[in-house]
Amino acid sequence: MKTLVVLAVALILGAPAGAQSGRSLAGRSAVYAPHGVVASPQPLATQAGIKVLQDGGNAIDAAVTTAAVLGLVEPMMSGPGGDLFAIIWSAKERRLIGLNASGRAGALMTIEELARRGHRRMPSSGVETVTVPGAISGWAALLGRYGTIPLAKAVDPAIRLAEDGFPVSPIIAAEWAVFAAGLDSGGRRALLIDGTRAPAAGEWFVNRDMARSLRELAAKGPAAFYGGSLGRTVVDGLRARGGFLTLDDLVRHRVEWVDPIGVPFKGYRLWELPPNGQGIAALEMLRIVEPFDLAAMGHNSAPYLHHLIEAKKLAYADLGRYVGDPAQMTVAPAQLLSDAFIASRRARLDPRRASPDPEPGVVGPGSNTTYVTAADAEGNMVSLITSLASGFGSGVVIPGTGFALQNRGVGFSLEPDRPNSLAPGRLPRHTIIPGFVTRIGANGRDEPWMAYGIVGGAQQPQAHVQVLLNMLVFGMDPQQALDAARFNHAAGKLVGFEAPIDPSVVAALEAMGHERHDTSKIMGGLAVYFGGGQAIVRRGKGWVAGSDPRRDGYAAGH
Repeated sequence: MKTLVVLAVALILGAPAGAQSGRSLAGRSAVYAPHGVVASPQPLATQAGIKVLQDGGNAIDAAVTTAAVLGLVEPMMSGPGGDLFAIIWSAKERRLIGLNASGRAGALMTIEELARRGHRRMPSSGVETVTVPGAISGWAALLGRYGTIPLAKAVDPAIRLAEDGFPVSPIIAAEWAVFAAGLDSGGRRALLIDGTRAPAAGEWFVNRDMARSLRELAAKGPAAFYGGSLGRTVVDGLRARGGFLTLDDLVRHRVEWVDPIGVPFKGYRLWELPPNGQGIAALEMLRIVEPFDLAAMGHNSAPYLHHLIEAKKLAYADLGRYVGDPAQMTVAPAQLLSDAFIASRRARLDPRRASPDPEPGVVGPGSNTTYVTAADAEGNMVSLITSLASGFGSGVVIPGTGFALQNRGVGFSLEPDRPNSLAPGRLPRHTIIPGFVTRIGANGRDEPWMAYGIVGGAQQPQAHVQVLLNMLVFGMDPQQALDAARFNHAAGKLVGFEAPIDPSVVAALEAMGHERHDTSKIMGGLAVYFGGGQAIVRRGKGWVAGSDPRRDGYAAGH
């Protein structure tokens, strides 16, 4: 009977069936909807996006509105002070489009200046880590090219919530408390109760400074930040504290429309954005494990997890060596995904023993974050991710703005001659990655199938692959795939395992040389260490969606 149920789910979703075993964090059903759907990590944000769809807006409008609300209700994760990436399926154009709205290092941000200040490696927080925030430009670009509503209307729900207040949801309250220690004096005044403590679950929170900042954006557009009075406030505040941004850095900022890169897998194709993000690591992982009989190994069995962990190590070694600002890369993404290179990396995978961190492959010539996905009745789909990098980013909140500034400078290296070496005007290596999956039809044409993403820093490519395999190999629906227990490889032989993974499996992996990473004290023991994601799958008619139980949010449709 169980096999028949799994087979039925697989047939409904268009995914192959397989044996599903092991335990998960299951607790809710997938959401089915006839017209449109939004999935996010916070209920008020999801509801704001659904209201946009019900009022006649499209998926792009809904995604931007949802992202704006998320910047308010979970301010440690995202907001106007962060960056944004997106992959869109345009129903009108019948193609995928990528958006890179990440910002560059400031004109005064140099290796020499950081060395003069006594830094031998990039600091992890503070004004010295702040790069140009790109999120606002991303909102405007998405709406301007593919949306149907103006920016003022998209941010209005966030303005009203900021002015009137909202009750803080439980998991976000826990995250707020964990990351509050990193806030500067401006951040404590703006984002803590009485400037001293994080709001408790259910406690009312008002952010009138954020409301004023969003009202300025609504009235003047993105120019209010990229050269206008809001931007001047931020730049002047940073410079007074020793920061590196200039007003010209904001004026020069531009988004980039890019072509996603993809690899096939069993009749489907996983798409990621090209560097400066780490999405290419997910593609390399998937290509490495493709020939193995993963279904026969069994879901979350010791052999199955071992192969994924070892593939992750190989892909991340290449990520660390070759990926950074595209203008500084000496190796093209196509080379890292070529048959010959993948075969050479796959040959390094020992099916019986855990390896230490491997060396990068030889190429021949040639993360605190929030995720939103939305789909509409016309067939548009959006995979959008936005982030401050760490919890509350740099920890810096310029008085009067109401939002934290990102610490994306942590993606730079102070070692010269690397793709991610620090220099003025360079893009840092990014951890945040939206994902998209198409189904390859009999005619060879790709059709949209799933928009999905999982937050969690370096966990993201690992989780992209785990969730996708849950669906394509083991026949799970989106909610089951997100519920299923995950691993998170840290470094060397250290691997974190979620509790639902059977202790006997962990013991077998330890016998192979893996070392169990005690994650109970990392990030305060928050479940988001293993990622938190959302997914929307297109059906013949309508949609099916899921939202990660590790976060407060949910998927909703209409």
